Amino acid sequence: MKERLEELTVRAVGQIKAAETAAELNDIRVAVLGKKGELTAILKGMKDVPPEEKPEMGRIVNEAREKIESALKAAETEVKRRDLEARLKNEVIDVTLPAKQNKKGHRHPNRIALEEVEKIFIGMGYEVVHGPEVEYDYYNFEALNIPADHPAKDEQDTFYINDKIVLRTQTSPVQVRVMEKGKIPIRMIAPGRVFRADEVDATHSPCFHQIEGMVIDEGITFADLKGTLEVFAKKLFGENVALKFRPHHFPFTEPSAEVDVTCFKCGGKGCRMCKGEGWIEILGCGMIHPKVLERCNVDTSRYSGFAFGIGLERIALLKYEIDDMRLLYENDVRFLGQF
Repeated sequence: MKERLEELTVRAVGQIKAAETAAELNDIRVAVLGKKGELTAILKGMKDVPPEEKPEMGRIVNEAREKIESALKAAETEVKRRDLEARLKNEVIDVTLPAKQNKKGHRHPNRIALEEVEKIFIGMGYEVVHGPEVEYDYYNFEALNIPADHPAKDEQDTFYINDKIVLRTQTSPVQVRVMEKGKIPIRMIAPGRVFRADEVDATHSPCFHQIEGMVIDEGITFADLKGTLEVFAKKLFGENVALKFRPHHFPFTEPSAEVDVTCFKCGGKGCRMCKGEGWIEILGCGMIHPKVLERCNVDTSRYSGFAFGIGLERIALLKYEIDDMRLLYENDVRFLGQF
């Protein structure tokens, strides 16, 4: 047994010194010191050693184990050192090379236009209010003086969840919710995403954004509406723009109007942007219909108000001279990077 231990020790130490990787050293450890290793197999013969010789054999066995384990530890340290040197040599960083430039994100054209519109109205004392995109039919239609048989309620224009719930077609329901609270005077705008069953083309999308505005107070007239929109248009498009109000019809306002501004590209002379007309339509507006106020428990003998609605994408298209609405949603970084 002594000779076998000495032979095993010499052979194992030699194999350890010749090993070059951590995997090879681990294989040697298992083959020699493992549960089924050579040293364990030799130790099973201890039962045949005479009792008086067992202390001496135990000492020899322990010395053999210590030599092998010590050689393994030294070899593992050397392998780790060599691996580290190789990594440091292969992973050299040239600090003189130029650093990679990180591309910074920035605001979307819609967000830029929205923040500019919000800034203008907040400067005039308006509050920005938000509401749910999935809305009750009552708030989206009935409370806005749109009866059940109105064409606007046809399924070709509206996405219905069920008979009583729709995806809002405008942000006007937010105005109704604010009126119901009964805190007057009211000066607010309601920006948000709206949904209509439109085909996708250069000027239409089933999902787009609107900014609805509303003022309710004592003595509010159409002149107040006109003055407000003039201030808004001049701040957004420049001091030289003029406004033109054309009679129109909206169920929730009376009287109603559509508003055009002189083309800020050509100054009203006619160009590609205004299609040679010199005017560009930007929004719809009007005095809030008495039935809408009454339905929201607003005293029409004391209070009156006006409302208006602006398409956010239309503002972005006009302001940045974009000719296709789809460009705003394709997220092409070459396009977005221009803003």
